Amino acid sequence: MFDANDLAVLPVARWIQAGVEWLSYNFRPVFIAIKWPIENGLALTDAALQSVPFPITVLLFSAVAWKLAGRSTALFTAVSLVVIAALGVWSEAMTTLALIATAIVVCAVIGIPVGIWSARNDRVWNVVRPILDIMQTTPTFVYLIPVVMLFGVGTVPGEVAVIVTAVPPLIRFTNIGIRQVDKEIVEAGHAFGADSRQLLWEIQLPLAVPTILGGLNQTVLTAMVMSVVIAMIGAEGLGLVVMQGLGRLDVGHAAIGGIAIVLLAMILDRVTQGMASRSGRPNRAAVKAGFWARLFFPHKLEEIKT
Repeated sequence: MFDANDLAVLPVARWIQAGVEWLSYNFRPVFIAIKWPIENGLALTDAALQSVPFPITVLLFSAVAWKLAGRSTALFTAVSLVVIAALGVWSEAMTTLALIATAIVVCAVIGIPVGIWSARNDRVWNVVRPILDIMQTTPTFVYLIPVVMLFGVGTVPGEVAVIVTAVPPLIRFTNIGIRQVDKEIVEAGHAFGADSRQLLWEIQLPLAVPTILGGLNQTVLTAMVMSVVIAMIGAEGLGLVVMQGLGRLDVGHAAIGGIAIVLLAMILDRVTQGMASRSGRPNRAAVKAGFWARLFFPHKLEEIKT
């Protein structure tokens, strides 16, 4: 009777190990170059957040939430931040917020252009799509091993793992948002002589903004989840509070970190959702009017501006 154990086992684990070691040895300058802007951006953001007094931070964040998502979100933001401070993890929460903010910026710089490129080129999307499938289905703990081997341990390698984990939703939503723009509007732009750049900046991107912001919302939530996991490789923040509580079997200490993470995630979720809902209301009419005005009456717009 045939037994699967009789088959020769492929040494895939050894190949992967050798491949990561080869990358680490031969491309060390590349990884240092990648690490430098992330490290400095994270340090600058963390220092800025830590240096602002607690009451001013609450007021600023509440004002931003009011502007972007409305009064109820602003009130929720203020109450949540006060609760986080009352739990005694304010400094750790600001470190986590700095980590998330830096990751969002990097994800936006990478994800939106790749999403646009994928939406405008089917061949690129056919290559990018399976890569995103692999990135989103790979267990988060698996990312930690190559990240540690390539970048070492600490908060900065953890930030790299957060970026790699969180960028796929933004790429997918950007691609979907641009592809779902009404074909009639795009065809009308072509018919009246709009070039590729005009179609992108005057029609497709503005109409895709709500969908892109939806992808940003998913990126934020994914980054928050990953911020706990990267505490296993020495990353600071609320994830480290949870890991310390688990290591000492101190359920209360771990729960404090978990509550702060949930509150911080809810703040970011409500703000990004509010941005998406508000950006979608007047978008279509404004885009149509602005596009046709720029296309047919550019001299009138210049007169208005001056």
